[in-house]
Amino acid sequence: MKKRKRDFGARFWSGTRKHSAVGLLETFFRFNDLAEVEQNLSLMMQCSVRQNTRIRKDPSEIFHLYQSLRSLVRAARLIGEKAEKGTFRVSPEPHPPMPLTFLSAEEYRDPVRVLRRAFKTCTLQEYDDFLSAVVYFSLADAGCEEERRIVIPYLQLIKMLDAAWLIVERAAAGK
Repeated sequence: MKKRKRDFGARFWSGTRKHSAVGLLETFFRFNDLAEVEQNLSLMMQCSVRQNTRIRKDPSEIFHLYQSLRSLVRAARLIGEKAEKGTFRVSPEPHPPMPLTFLSAEEYRDPVRVLRRAFKTCTLQEYDDFLSAVVYFSLADAGCEEERRIVIPYLQLIKMLDAAWLIVERAAAGK
C-alpha cells in the first residue's frame, strides 16, 4: 500500500510541501534538537506570562520554531487519528528504561496514546491559538493575562514532543 503524503504546512521550514506524518516528525527532529525545542518553548512560556519581559532570541528563530511546531501538531493529530482507526502502530517497549522525559512508564511504552489523549484534551484550534499567543507574548513586552488558557496546551505539547521523538526513534529502529 502506498503511503499518502499530506501538506502539513511545512514548506516554509522543511523545504518541501508534502510529507507522510512520520516523515514530517523525522524531518522535524533533523532540523530541531528535542531538548533545545523544549527549553525554547519553556522560555517562551515564561516570557509570555510575565509582564515587561521579552525573549532574547532572534524573532526569525521564534517564527521558525512556531512554524515547525504547528506542522508537528498537525502530523501528531493525523497519527492519533490513524491509531484510533487501527491503521498506525508503533512497537511497544516491553520494559522501558527510565527516560528523562515528561512521560509516564505507560506513556513511554505506547507514545501514540499520548497523541490521542492530547487531542482529547485540546483541539487543533486550541493548539494553534496557544502557539500564536506564546509567540506573540514572548516577543512583546506584554504578558498573557489568561495563564490557564495557555498552560494546558503547553503541557500537552511538551508530552507530544517526547512522544513524537519516541515514535521517530522506534520507526528508525524498525527499518
